[in-house]
Amino acid sequence: MHATASNAATAPAHTGASRTSTDSRNDLIFGWVLKACALLVLLSLIGAAGSTLWLGQDAFRTFGWGFLTSAAWDPSNDQYGALVPIMGTVGTAMIALVVAVPISFGIALFLTEIAPQWLRGPVASAIELLAGIPSIIYGMWGLFIFAPFVAEHIKPWLMNNFSAEPPDGQVSWLVQHVPWIAKFFSSEYPFFGAGVLTAGLVLAVMIIPFISSVMREVFQTVPTRLKESAYALGSSTWEVVWDIVVPYTRTAVIGGVFLGLGRALGETMAVAFVLGNTFKFSWSFLETGSSIASTIANQFGEAQGLQRSALMALAFLLFVVTFIVLLIARLMLRRLATKEGN
Repeated sequence: MHATASNAATAPAHTGASRTSTDSRNDLIFGWVLKACALLVLLSLIGAAGSTLWLGQDAFRTFGWGFLTSAAWDPSNDQYGALVPIMGTVGTAMIALVVAVPISFGIALFLTEIAPQWLRGPVASAIELLAGIPSIIYGMWGLFIFAPFVAEHIKPWLMNNFSAEPPDGQVSWLVQHVPWIAKFFSSEYPFFGAGVLTAGLVLAVMIIPFISSVMREVFQTVPTRLKESAYALGSSTWEVVWDIVVPYTRTAVIGGVFLGLGRALGETMAVAFVLGNTFKFSWSFLETGSSIASTIANQFGEAQGLQRSALMALAFLLFVVTFIVLLIARLMLRRLATKEGN
């Protein structure tokens, strides 16, 4: 009887120890699997950067730093420069930000501070649906609908008011007193809608859903008690927004803007449809141009030798710029998370 009771008492102990050992081993395996997944992402990132740099080394070796400052792109003579694609990429992205950030800010504030509860859900869902539209749809819309509208209405108005050689022949007062502004609004083809401005506006439409969604989520993190206290002291909605909401979420808002900038920098198909894809350097937003992504998409299929190396060098430059932009965005978002934790 005593031996039987002793065996019954020790059996659960051995079972518990075995289960603990099994759980520890499973946790160790699970941890290594997760670490391998994380390392796989890092290896993929390093591999993508390294491969584009390796394949583009011939262009960097042949042209040196001049590759970044040259506007030449002549496949017949093997002369390549990244200045025009870089300027097109930066120009379209900046135009997109200038247009998209204020609109996104207004949308986010409307949904979080002003809109009635029954309207917030449908509007937020519509904005999220816009983010899921394929970029080629935006490109076709920009080419067949928006570009003709720009050529017929927006471009003539800009040239009449800001160009040194306006179509109506009368130089505006602003251009007479600030002549340097005219170089940004000149055009050899006043009735052609494609160009840097058109591509930037199409990009703005594309990134508004991303930026506004980030801003809306960030504005919702503001403690309700802070806003209610401000309202209780007699503050208006405007004062609550600028004195409570914006200071509390400033870092994350900037992070969301950088995320939208990263999307604008890497966009390919929509920009390729409406940018014009020419390699003529110009400071004007109304002229056609080329971006890094559209140049790669248009020429990589038939490129050989030094031309292919130049395209891979462009890919490496785009990778570096986009990585830096997204890294800054992540650091800003992390600062907000740290602030909330405190």
